[in-house]
Amino acid sequence: MQKTTIPGVYRQADKLFTEVPTQAKGIPVYNEKFYTHKGKEYRSWNPYRSKLAAGIKKGIPIKISLNSQILYLGAAMGTTVSHIADIVKDGVVYAIEHTPLAMSSLLKVSEVRKNIIPLLEDANHPDRYASLVNPVDILYQDISQRNQADIYIRNAQRYLKDTGLGILMVKARSIDVAKKPAEVYKMVAKELTKAGLKIHEMEGLLPYDKDHAIIVTSSIK
Repeated sequence: MQKTTIPGVYRQADKLFTEVPTQAKGIPVYNEKFYTHKGKEYRSWNPYRSKLAAGIKKGIPIKISLNSQILYLGAAMGTTVSHIADIVKDGVVYAIEHTPLAMSSLLKVSEVRKNIIPLLEDANHPDRYASLVNPVDILYQDISQRNQADIYIRNAQRYLKDTGLGILMVKARSIDVAKKPAEVYKMVAKELTKAGLKIHEMEGLLPYDKDHAIIVTSSIK
């Protein structure tokens, strides 16, 4: 098991893994495989199921520390959230999800990973969870709304620290089905730049995800 540039993320051959916390050993989130090495348990991290894993596999430099405070917009059923929670074992993940069905699965994940705070909220309205979410080191967004850039910008303005990092997973077909994905990525990047964000990385997620891209930004300050 080899360490990567991200503390808490490991590599074995061509596969990624995160270390499983003691209370979650042997408990799968999405039928992932487990691997034991030198008395520690690890979970495989599937880049075809997690866009963050896809970005890491593609070599996108992402900085997450063990004590990071993270606001995750679009937590869904908790696949990627669970791996992030493994990484930030001394931090916290505020997991925003607006659908009750997905939230029921997310709640089960948070029962064994206590550093996940699941919130049934709409990311379109960042002020609604202001009493529950502290300023964060990382803003992570993976949602399907047409106004993805606007949601990202408003949450960054409200919650991201001065030195914060933003990770936006752009879903091109959810924004404009008539445009080519590359055109949509550029359109979103233009909106982010206009709002004062600095873009560090922008890359499509093929072959792991079609019509999706990762954009890494710094804080709006």
